[in-house]
Amino acid sequence: MDKKINILKSINHNFLVAVIRGASADEAFNDAAACIKGGIKTIELTFTVPSADSVIKKLKEKYQNDVIIGAGTILDEVSARLAILAGADFIVGPNFNKEIALIANLYQRPYIPGCMTTTEITTALSYGSDIIKVFPGNVLGPKFIKSILGPIPNANLMPTGGVNLDNISDWVKAGVAAVGIGSNLVSPGANGNFDQVEENARQYVSKLKSNSPIKL
Repeated sequence: MDKKINILKSINHNFLVAVIRGASADEAFNDAAACIKGGIKTIELTFTVPSADSVIKKLKEKYQNDVIIGAGTILDEVSARLAILAGADFIVGPNFNKEIALIANLYQRPYIPGCMTTTEITTALSYGSDIIKVFPGNVLGPKFIKSILGPIPNANLMPTGGVNLDNISDWVKAGVAAVGIGSNLVSPGANGNFDQVEENARQYVSKLKSNSPIKL
């Protein structure tokens, strides 16, 4: 249980979650490495990446306990188990799936499912999801966070989709536990410009320093 609690605390403390979707395993690994070098210490490596489990294993071997590496876009329990066996610290999906919740609980890994209604959120909470992915964030917006935390103040919410340098302060002020950052962070990697990915990461870390987002 201590391992799961420590992972959750690290996600909250690090606050920024880099969502990596590379066209190849090498691109995804280099995107993740650039984000880590830029100061982002939580990585979500999506299972849309070719050989995603191998990339997760490689990242875990290189960074060990210095960085939290999770698996994203997990749609079924088989993929969840493959990710966990590869060393994934947490599991993320675009939707809630009770079979994934159960296997994540079995292996003591945080499960962060995508939800966009109060019913989905409370169902995920009842199955042990300590952090809920608010998805798609660009559709729901920071006001959604405040509306949810009114009746469900115990929910720890992590918006993904639509989080950028211009609005991250709004998400923090709304009371989120973490934020997932995707294309506007790592898109230069598609052209091999990993230095720019690193610089983007540094900008997010710098932007966050003026806020106090710790919540869990």
